[in-house]
Amino acid sequence: MEALFDYEFESIEDKKEFLHKEHIALWDVVRSCRIVGSSDSSIKDVVVNDLSLIFSSSDIKAVYTNGSRAFNLYMKYCYPSFGIKPFVLPSTSPANASWSFDHLLEAWSVVRDEARS
Repeated sequence: MEALFDYEFESIEDKKEFLHKEHIALWDVVRSCRIVGSSDSSIKDVVVNDLSLIFSSSDIKAVYTNGSRAFNLYMKYCYPSFGIKPFVLPSTSPANASWSFDHLLEAWSVVRDEARS
């Protein structure tokens, strides 16, 4: 987020304030699971976060997922309830070594552009 918005965070509170100001919510579909290292393909025994409060009390304009596994989990567990189809973005996981930082930053710029529109 720092590079995407050209902003330097000083603390956790600073991060929260920034996200609130930019109208961005960060949340994970998965509350808990079994996973080996950072290998998304090893995810098992998924327990899903309850996102109903966020969706029912917010005017959500767009949902983005961090990689295809997150997209698939969202589509399975969230899309049927909330009906907002997400945009899949390339994973920022270290396991996604085929994408350079600059290439990731370019792809993720849609989040910044949407937040500021």
